[in-house]
Amino acid sequence: MDNTTLPTSTNKTSSIISHTLNDSNNKVNPTSDNSPVTTGNIVKKRSLEQEQSPGEENDESKDNKNKRTRTPREGVPKKPRLPKRKVAVMLGYCGAGYHGMQYNPPSKTIESELFNAFVKSGAISEDNSTDLKKNAFQRAARTDKGVHAGGNVISLKMIIEDPDIKTKINDFLPSGIRIWGIQRVNNGFDSRKACSSRWYEYLLPTYSLLGPKPDSPLYNDLHKITGFVDGESDEFWNKLDEDLKKTFTPEQLDAIENYTFDYKNNGNDKTDEKIKGTEIAQSPEPAELDTNVNEKVYLLYKKHKEITNTHRREYRLSNERLEHFREVMKRYLGAHNFHNFTVGKDFKDPSAIRYMKDIRVSDPFVIENTEWVSIKIHGQSFMLHQIRKMISMATLAVRCQCASNLVDIAFGQDKMNIPKAPALGLLLEHPVYDGYNPRLEKIGYETITFDKWAGEMHDFKMKHIYDKIYAEESEENTFYAFFGYIDSFNKLLEGRQQQNDKTTNFEYLVDGERRFDELKQRKEEQETKQGAEEEGTSENNEALVPAEPSNV
Repeated sequence: MDNTTLPTSTNKTSSIISHTLNDSNNKVNPTSDNSPVTTGNIVKKRSLEQEQSPGEENDESKDNKNKRTRTPREGVPKKPRLPKRKVAVMLGYCGAGYHGMQYNPPSKTIESELFNAFVKSGAISEDNSTDLKKNAFQRAARTDKGVHAGGNVISLKMIIEDPDIKTKINDFLPSGIRIWGIQRVNNGFDSRKACSSRWYEYLLPTYSLLGPKPDSPLYNDLHKITGFVDGESDEFWNKLDEDLKKTFTPEQLDAIENYTFDYKNNGNDKTDEKIKGTEIAQSPEPAELDTNVNEKVYLLYKKHKEITNTHRREYRLSNERLEHFREVMKRYLGAHNFHNFTVGKDFKDPSAIRYMKDIRVSDPFVIENTEWVSIKIHGQSFMLHQIRKMISMATLAVRCQCASNLVDIAFGQDKMNIPKAPALGLLLEHPVYDGYNPRLEKIGYETITFDKWAGEMHDFKMKHIYDKIYAEESEENTFYAFFGYIDSFNKLLEGRQQQNDKTTNFEYLVDGERRFDELKQRKEEQETKQGAEEEGTSENNEALVPAEPSNV
């Protein structure tokens, strides 16, 4: 946070004048007769200049007349400079289709859209449009690819003489990006450094909390090693299995099971193409299947997918499972070492310590027949991918019926591979400026809050963010594909060396409780050893203290 104070212009000017006059006694005026420069001489010189006739020119004025006026380009007059003011700009945006917030040409980003609109509306000169430093530009939060924001703040110098400048900027922006307000701030304001904390929201379909699919590698490991029992998930999968057996023959189910599925392509199967006339889906092994068989398997697979999707969207989360999820999420509260929840951070790196102030998990709600929960996280600051990994870890703990202390293991020194939950459900709610707002009020500026635009922001989020999240999940099955990849991870790595690498697979989901017990035992042993050492040191110190003199 910027703690500089703003000096008054009167004191600063008087100080400069006083300093100049005091130092002038030791200088000479190069245009005079080498007499000392005093206030009297200055007045005398000005009066002599004023007595010159309009037609006369002294040597200095002739030299200035002969100087060439410089322009940026030969023959092109320089545009008049308009005053720029330091402002805070409140905005919201839908991140779908953008490579994140940060300006990064030639990639399409939120900031590239903003600067294009700033230039066209006259808020920024074209000369300064390609250099963010010239505009003292800064952002409160740098969102990743595909991440949305109901509210974000940028600070920069803009030309705001036009009272309709906000409307003009919005006219040049796509409908998925909106400017809520533009407010004057002091020159030392930095939207990132002045930000006290940030609220994020993550929307999660509740079926994501179902246990692993039966016969998947993760499911088999859980049953084999831990005796995994999950009545709620087993009931769901059994009902689905019964419905599928009523619809397909065993031979058809076997053909569907062997159908190639591309997990790397966000869950979209390789052969998910429209069948038009003679155009058919491509078989993963075209030499073994003729055209008719290939098309039939494709259609069977599509029917199987529809039934599975219907069951998944009809799932409703139990109170017990919801409370389990809330309990796990609460483990993030407070200051912890989140080195496992980002990339490129070591356990000993002080910057990996982050403080979570509040976490709220809503009651389930249904949108277009799919049940969702909203998770809101209020943190002092966040690292790259941190929230997506926090959501993923908590969700996996519930899916695998792990104790909430699994999160505590992730805070430890051991390196763990925590996958990133889909970016689809993440949005920046808004930054908070509680620490800086009193300073803005003190110097006569408005505080930075989003309260006055709450209605507009809600309507925007419903239309451009929430509806887009719901529609994309319904069409792409993003979360189902993500967790399907996790469940089948070991199978995908068959024959590779990484399969036995604990940092690559998700073994902690299977032996998490055992590892926690080991960690707890190790900590107790260290504390016992440390206590013994301290006791021994104390005894040694007592032996070194001279005895009090005897009265004998």
